[in-house]
Amino acid sequence: MDPEIARIREAIAARPRAAEIAQMRIDADARGKNLGLAKDVTVTPVVANGVPAEWTSTPDAGQDKAILYLHGGGYVIGSLDSHRHLAAEAGRQAGTRTLALHYRLAPEHPFPAPVEDTVAAYRYLLDSGMKPKNICIAGDSAGGGLVVGAMLALKQAGLPQPGCGWCISPWVDMEATGKSFTDRADTDPTVQRATIEMMAKWYLGDADPKHPHASPIHGDLRGLPPLLIQVGSVETLLDDSIALARKAGIDEVPVDLQIWPEMIHIWHIFFPMLTAGRRALASGGAFVRTALRGN
Repeated sequence: MDPEIARIREAIAARPRAAEIAQMRIDADARGKNLGLAKDVTVTPVVANGVPAEWTSTPDAGQDKAILYLHGGGYVIGSLDSHRHLAAEAGRQAGTRTLALHYRLAPEHPFPAPVEDTVAAYRYLLDSGMKPKNICIAGDSAGGGLVVGAMLALKQAGLPQPGCGWCISPWVDMEATGKSFTDRADTDPTVQRATIEMMAKWYLGDADPKHPHASPIHGDLRGLPPLLIQVGSVETLLDDSIALARKAGIDEVPVDLQIWPEMIHIWHIFFPMLTAGRRALASGGAFVRTALRGN
């Protein structure tokens, strides 16, 4: 096994596991902050059509293109603090600025609140004069599923699609039907079926678990822009990515599915100490550069 990912797995195994949502949120934010932020990153808080957000940029970031970044955390935890370093590095690798979103969280704000907030932030970018084809919507885990769910909401609203989507370890099936929840259960150190079912209950409330804005594998993806899907081979959510890629392909959406050997859920977030995390971000950045080139 890659010694770097082995050390990270050991650290994850040693973490205390909070049972209360408030403590889970505190812990997630603390872990993100502890991973640090590069000194050349500029952070600018904004309100994007009523949604708290922040711009991050690095010295070589172009001003005419942007990543709209949606953090993970099962729609229940996660924030700008937990994912700032990851959102900023995604923009660095893509050569763009990043607008990271602090969408409303469940159970206080269940589905479709995060979808509505993402659409509002996308409108904010359009209202600022940015061309839709110069925007990438990116995200990890729940945020990775929200990338496609929000694209379907944009389609329903008659808004133009962004230039591309970048889904990192996406959660796209609220019913957890993938076989990988069973055959990857012993290899995934962070996500298990019970966790997914609990967060799905908090997120959905009384909503249909097959609603395409929550479970995009049940949507009509025709007309969506090119998608990059990155997932680790040991993840219980592996089949979510495979199902999303299959649905995208059937619906004639250009899709690149990358399954990274030995990698865990959202391994990108550990990029400060994980070579494979840096490589995955570089690959994602290259995809965004190519997809937005010339737009």
